Amino acid sequence: MKKAIFILLLSVFSIHASQSQNMQAFMTYTLFNSPVDGPYIETYLSVFGPSVYYVQKDNGKFQGAVEVTIIFREGENIVNYDKYEVMSKELEDTSGFIDNFLSQQRYLLKNGEYDMEFIISDINADEEPYITTDPVVIDFPADKASISGIELISEYTKTETPGILTKSGFDLYPFVFSFYPEAVNKLMFYCEFYNTKDQFGEGGKFVYNYHIQSFETNSILKEYSRSKAGESREVFPIMKELNIRDLPSGNYFLVVELRDHKNELVTRNRLFFQRSNPNIQFNTEDIAALKTDGTFVDDMNNIDTLYKYIHYISPIGSEVDRVFIARQMKDADLQTLKQYFLNFWKGRDNVMPEAAWEHYYQQVRKVNYLYSTPTREGYDTDRGRVFLKYGPANIISESYNEPAAYPYEIWQYYSLGDGQRNKKFVFYTIDIVTNDFQLVHSDAIGEVANYRWQVEIHKRTFDPYNLDRNIYPDAWGSNVNMYWENPR
Repeated sequence: MKKAIFILLLSVFSIHASQSQNMQAFMTYTLFNSPVDGPYIETYLSVFGPSVYYVQKDNGKFQGAVEVTIIFREGENIVNYDKYEVMSKELEDTSGFIDNFLSQQRYLLKNGEYDMEFIISDINADEEPYITTDPVVIDFPADKASISGIELISEYTKTETPGILTKSGFDLYPFVFSFYPEAVNKLMFYCEFYNTKDQFGEGGKFVYNYHIQSFETNSILKEYSRSKAGESREVFPIMKELNIRDLPSGNYFLVVELRDHKNELVTRNRLFFQRSNPNIQFNTEDIAALKTDGTFVDDMNNIDTLYKYIHYISPIGSEVDRVFIARQMKDADLQTLKQYFLNFWKGRDNVMPEAAWEHYYQQVRKVNYLYSTPTREGYDTDRGRVFLKYGPANIISESYNEPAAYPYEIWQYYSLGDGQRNKKFVFYTIDIVTNDFQLVHSDAIGEVANYRWQVEIHKRTFDPYNLDRNIYPDAWGSNVNMYWENPR
């Protein structure tokens, strides 16, 4: 079940194809299953309008354009291919507001495992294109209920003339980004259930839930949880909206579940997103009634020690926790800090919060010993944070003496606690004496993703001024590709 959930996730990657004008584009995709044509992948591309070159046309107006190539490979075979251009609107001049320009495409693909190669370039800039490859797994069973990918939408209208935006009688305008700034207070989404008649019978009843879930703790936010009843049909579409005005800053999953009439889980899907809402802070009134007498925090009467302990939870806390630590903690009295600390660990383990804290504290002491620098304790470093958040890596490849590269480490996790598999983290340091390794790249959800990470590591001998350069010259003695592809 976990594997199926993972492979049906909406995959998102952002492209910072930096030209000398710093072109930026963002691309996402979602998987669907048509009862007529079979499975297909739908791609959504948004190009940041001011970041591309504009040329003057014969009519005196200015226009920018990018060229996109998408290649789907199954093993060594190309099974689908497309090449197209995306044009901006024509502008009278380029000194005023420049809007983004969008593209949406669909490609039929059978169930299987693919590599999707995405190539984008600014047509009017004499620069190398940006290239990335993302794995795509399509697995819609023929006789069991399943869920499509979750498409985020910015708005919708009733269809008048069917087109590429049309689904279930509506034209859906994609919300390409997985980041919701403070100014956006609605989260709208669309997805589809398939084969509910096979699962529940003709006219069979079922329940579907959708909710927001904490990325760090997997706990469901009850105020953002909804349940609805449904009746089986060939394709059962849902288009819903959640008001996220009061949703605090942080990392979350949007979760959609399909359950039978007994409320037993049949299948589910989820989508990672981020929210920025800096004006929403931790409300200490919510814990004012929490009793600390007789608990493990009762004897924590040194406020400086409690400050330190609360700082220690930052790597595994939510954004709200980090805001509390940065802005609110110094103004809180000792009793409030005790309540906050107890509440945090009861949220991790309501039955044995002290045991949860003691286990974590052992890990903090370990990373403080291994990863401290002259200026920071280990828990506050990148390696310490990753260790505390995800646990010890299964494999760590260390390379400290390559002729052309700074010292670096590549950590591989076979599985992360949130269902992600085979994820890697790349750390490097300019000066190994300091023991201060910075995270330069990871393919895990919610972590730093830098397509130029190999260039960063090799800046010891190679420091290109062209920011579009995402490859580095062959260097004698370099193992970086080998360790990334096959950590050991």
